[in-house]
Amino acid sequence: MVGFLLRFIGVWFVAVALVSFVVDATKSIAISSWTSTPLGLVWFDLSPASLNASQAAIQRYISPTLWDPVIQSLLLMPPWVIFGPIGLIMLWYGDKRRRISRTLL
Repeated sequence: MVGFLLRFIGVWFVAVALVSFVVDATKSIAISSWTSTPLGLVWFDLSPASLNASQAAIQRYISPTLWDPVIQSLLLMPPWVIFGPIGLIMLWYGDKRRRISRTLL
């Protein structure tokens, strides 16, 4: 069950990464120069209230220093840089063949 869930979420993360890469590549072709949309801008366009709420919650309940250097630098990266590797790692860990070979050893 966990393997299926990891594969399902991994496929969605890879799909999000591919779509965001295609959008960035299309914009870059249109203006003849490389451009990328940061994850924070995409999140703000989709739901500004949840971005502000998560910032307030992290700064208040976890640590104010976690937001500024760590999460803020992640929000400045393109979505395909974040979601692509995470999705591939989830697909790798959720692979049935990998789980079977691991139990035999």
